[in-house]
Amino acid sequence: MESRGAKGGQSAGTCLAVRGQRCGIRAVTVCRAERHGEGGTWPKTVSNLPELYVAVDVEADGPIPGPYSMISLGMAVAGRPDLTFYTELRPISDDFVPQALAVSGLDRDRLLREAPPAEDAMRAAAAWVNGLRRIGRPVFLAAPAVWDGMFVHWYFVRFIGHSPFGATGSGIDLRSFWMGRTGCEWVDTRKGKIKHALGLTDIPHAHHAGEDAAELAQVFDAARRCRAALR
Repeated sequence: MESRGAKGGQSAGTCLAVRGQRCGIRAVTVCRAERHGEGGTWPKTVSNLPELYVAVDVEADGPIPGPYSMISLGMAVAGRPDLTFYTELRPISDDFVPQALAVSGLDRDRLLREAPPAEDAMRAAAAWVNGLRRIGRPVFLAAPAVWDGMFVHWYFVRFIGHSPFGATGSGIDLRSFWMGRTGCEWVDTRKGKIKHALGLTDIPHAHHAGEDAAELAQVFDAARRCRAALR
């Protein structure tokens, strides 16, 4: 597991570098305190902290969690390339879809031998998210939120009993955000089109959970700060 924490200290591994893009648009956030997993009840002063948009990416060996497995998980904070997390996970089922496994390029036999059990990986992931509360209020972000959110929420609840992103695991979907931001139709919200509109066409999508979380963090940071003309 690789992570870089909110205070700048780094555990095993290295963080992923991301180039930032800012266009001078100020974000307006609504603050409220609520209970989030191991973080407990936030102090009242937390409303003064900024929201931290935690881009999440998952690689899996099948279409749904339970019968199939999440095999890697990456997280990165938008606008903060120094704050990242990555882990691989030991598969929880004997079943897998070869085509889905091939997308990630991960060796399933190696994961069975070497990757941390799902419970250990999810506890580490929750600890990293909750550690962000020292500097802000973590908000789940994915593209699409349905796919990645389904695996992440199921794994958190199944293996540690709760999600650090809240009881429903709700958060931001990039494509829905882009529709609201620009007024475009759904067909124009594919990540490739968003990246083109933002001038980020040189950022690859690698099908590596850590690198793709960093990609999403950069795209969302740019989308949140810029007004693209897609009408």
